[in-house]
Amino acid sequence: MSLALPSGGAQAAGDEPDLIFKKSTVWKFLTPDHKLATYAIDDPVVDGVACHFTVPEKGGVEGWLGVAEEVSDISLACRQVGPVSFKEKFEQGDEMFRQRRSFLFKKMRIVRGCDAKRNVLVYLVYSDKIIEGSPKNSTSSVPIMPWGDQPAPRCGDFVTK
Repeated sequence: MSLALPSGGAQAAGDEPDLIFKKSTVWKFLTPDHKLATYAIDDPVVDGVACHFTVPEKGGVEGWLGVAEEVSDISLACRQVGPVSFKEKFEQGDEMFRQRRSFLFKKMRIVRGCDAKRNVLVYLVYSDKIIEGSPKNSTSSVPIMPWGDQPAPRCGDFVTK
């Protein structure tokens, strides 16, 4: 069981990722299986960009009770899915989304940056822990392209300096 948490002023409290599907990886007798779950989330500050991430979800008794500490293996893919427009300025490394990965101490975070030279949004997913974080991470790039007759905005114009 995971709990989505709002990540800041840009994301409304009700914005949780959409579950796309789950796939069992380890069968458990009488308790939930271990699974891989794939979710989608729209960037709350950048219209026209969506990210998909896959996280392992522990089953068994701990998973069933919601007290399992999830592992830090998370994959990420972000894409332009429509015309890009920026709702507000953002800082390099701003948190786009976070999700609790254990009962108390571990969180998964998706952060956003801008490669202004190449006009590319860069997204990084990682997990952290109060005492010891994890170096496991995944990065995805989204080149900002024109959409239909709309020109591509420059992400560098929306990064606070």
